[in-house]
Amino acid sequence: MNFNIRSAIMQKLKKMPKEDLKDLIEDSIREGEEKLLPGLGCIFELIWQKSSKSERENMVALLKQALDD
Repeated sequence: MNFNIRSAIMQKLKKMPKEDLKDLIEDSIREGEEKLLPGLGCIFELIWQKSSKSERENMVALLKQALDD
């Protein structure tokens, strides 16, 4: 059986209202469960794809700063 996790996650996310998306992100971070990482990864992928070059550079700079703290 070939199951595309990314596709399933994207379909679920597309149906969610804005407030539910926010709750999903905050809950996933707060819970820190490994099983939630693919969903966060898909969310980040969507954000990255829709971001400009300067926004991407800012995200990388913020990530690097957070890692260095």
